[in-house]
Amino acid sequence: MRIPFLSLFITSPFAGLQEHAEKVRECAWAFQQAIECHASEKCKTFEQIRQQVIQLENEADAIKRRIRGHIPMGTLMPVDKFQLFMYLKEQDGVLDSVEDALNWISYRPKPGIPPELEKDFFLLVDSTIEPIEELARMVAEARKYFKTFSDKQRIVIKSIINNLRQKEHEADKAEGIIKQKVFNMDAEPITVFHIVRLAEIIGAIADHAENAGDMMRAMISR
Repeated sequence: MRIPFLSLFITSPFAGLQEHAEKVRECAWAFQQAIECHASEKCKTFEQIRQQVIQLENEADAIKRRIRGHIPMGTLMPVDKFQLFMYLKEQDGVLDSVEDALNWISYRPKPGIPPELEKDFFLLVDSTIEPIEELARMVAEARKYFKTFSDKQRIVIKSIINNLRQKEHEADKAEGIIKQKVFNMDAEPITVFHIVRLAEIIGAIADHAENAGDMMRAMISR
C-alpha cells in the first residue's frame, strides 16, 4: 500500500501534548486545596475537589487517546514515536498519581493528617506542585525547539528538566522524613499504614514528573 506523500506530514504532536499538559497543570491547584482541606477539620469540600480531579483525569485520558490514535504509520515526526508515547505515559502518570492520592484519602478521611506531620506533608506537596506546573512550560518550550532546533531553546528545556530532578529529590527527602516520624508516633497501625502509603503516592507524582523530564531529554538529544 502506497502512502500519499503529503500524508507523511502532520501537525506537530506537541500541540496535543501541550493540551494534555494543561489538563495536568489544572490539577495542581485542586490537589493543593484538597490536601489542605484534608488537614483541616473544618473543611467540607474535599469530595467536591476530588470529583474535579477525576473530571480532569477523564478529560486528559480523552486527549491521550486522541494523540495515540491520530499518528498514522509512516508519518514523519521530529521525534521518535516510542519516545513520544513514553513521555505521554509519564505525564499522564502525574495526574493518575494525584487522583490516586485523593482516592486513598477518601477511603479513610479521618483522622486527617496529624498536626505533628502537617508541616512535612505540606513540604512534600509543595515539592510536587511546581513539577506539575512545569510540565506545561516544558512542552511549550519543546514546541518552539522542534520548530527552530535552537541551542538557546534547548538550554531552556534542559534547565526545566534539571529543576524537575531537583524537586523529585526534595520530594524523596520529605517522604523519608514523614515515614521516619510516623513510625515513631503513638498511633494505631492502620493510621501509620494509611499515612505512609499516602506519602508514597504523593511522592510518585514527583517521580513521574522527573521521568517525563528524562524522556524529554531523550527527545531533544542529538
